[in-house]
Amino acid sequence: MKVVSALSPRTLLGLLATVVGTIAFALQADAADEGDGLAAFDPQLTADVVAHRTAGMSKLAHALTFIGNVSVLTILTVVVAVLLRILTHRWRPAVILVIGMAGAATLTYTLKVLISRHRPDASIVLGAVNHGFSFPSGHSLSSAVFFLLLAGLLWYTDVSRAVKLAGTAAAIVLTIGIGLSRVYLGYHWATDVLAGWTIALTWLCLIATTVHLLRTRRDRRSVSTPSGRP
Repeated sequence: MKVVSALSPRTLLGLLATVVGTIAFALQADAADEGDGLAAFDPQLTADVVAHRTAGMSKLAHALTFIGNVSVLTILTVVVAVLLRILTHRWRPAVILVIGMAGAATLTYTLKVLISRHRPDASIVLGAVNHGFSFPSGHSLSSAVFFLLLAGLLWYTDVSRAVKLAGTAAAIVLTIGIGLSRVYLGYHWATDVLAGWTIALTWLCLIATTVHLLRTRRDRRSVSTPSGRP
């Protein structure tokens, strides 16, 4: 009880969101494995999307899915991490980004292997066929972590509120666009993408809560340390 009472409302909310997100993902994974729940709508939804493809939308989908590619996100992570270190003169933002993306990659691989869901039929894929497992969507998970984490870090800078709002909006649009592109191109079921977003948000909540706890602990130590001590 003492531990719970010592936690701030923000920390409790973050932990609650992490638990809820984990449960939500578990329910989605069970539905995907059993083919019921939301997963039961996947085949018809995919068929509807395929039936309404256009040349312009296909080009846009390919562009978005390229941005969410593992190799592209890896390069972007390295470049942005270096820029964060140079521009902020601090290691923490860069480390948070790298840990966030490393965790996303680990979660993607581990969950795909554990759940082992097969992708939609290769005949509907627009592009090179991927024979790997489908659930959750790695593009959706990793891109959500990358862009939303950057948007979150942006709010701790001195840029104007308008820039922060614009950056957040761009992150959300890119996250949604990349996820939808995976369904449009035939690489994933819709619930693969939904699961990718769910686990990404859960992971981000855990990161934010951990960072907040570490910052609170550091602040308390600085207050309790006598001014004459280093």
